[in-house]
Amino acid sequence: MGPLSEEGPLHLSRAVRARAVAARAGRWVSSASYLKKWIVLSVLIGAVAGLGAIVFYEALVLCTHFFLGVLAGYQIPTPTGERGLAGSASFARPWLLPLITGFGALLGALLVFGIAPEAQGHGTDAAISAVHHNPRGLRFRAVVVKIVASALTIGSGGSGGREGPTAQISAGFGSLLSRILDLEPADSRVAVASGIGSGIGAIFGAPLGGAVLAAEILYRDDFDPTA
Repeated sequence: MGPLSEEGPLHLSRAVRARAVAARAGRWVSSASYLKKWIVLSVLIGAVAGLGAIVFYEALVLCTHFFLGVLAGYQIPTPTGERGLAGSASFARPWLLPLITGFGALLGALLVFGIAPEAQGHGTDAAISAVHHNPRGLRFRAVVVKIVASALTIGSGGSGGREGPTAQISAGFGSLLSRILDLEPADSRVAVASGIGSGIGAIFGAPLGGAVLAAEILYRDDFDPTA
């Protein structure tokens, strides 16, 4: 019983220290100049959102290889920047494709509706809505579910692309940082928008394109200069 009784207070003390560190970091951010604040925040958002995009990309590659390559016997073509593989002329087991696609979509749907319903949809609308309405409200659970569910759905042959899930995944990291550092609403919106741009830039290898997208995707006929 001794070690078990000591584990609780130890875990509690770690949580208290983590909250104290986050509080100090939040106070520094609120008192720092605009340039210092956003250099630090942008590096954090870019690094974490970029890593999230990489995790999603690797999960998508793994699912695609298993569902379409191993099960259906088809090699999808890839662009030059992603190994430049030529696609197969046909499926070795075409009769399996409807079953594979349906099974992947079913697994993704069960994950989304059972764990994080806000992860439903292609992701871009949810990310844009978060910027405008609740930039601190994207749960980290939704980010994890979005990575797995989107990799299962797209990797099994479902109709969809990488940009929507990546936008929501990366926006979730900006939202998480906003909560940890207790950022003001205006800064939280910029953090989430920056997360969108970082993720898109990372997964497509186009950092400037991601930065421009983060500013212009938020409005139909305008753009956000702060983003």
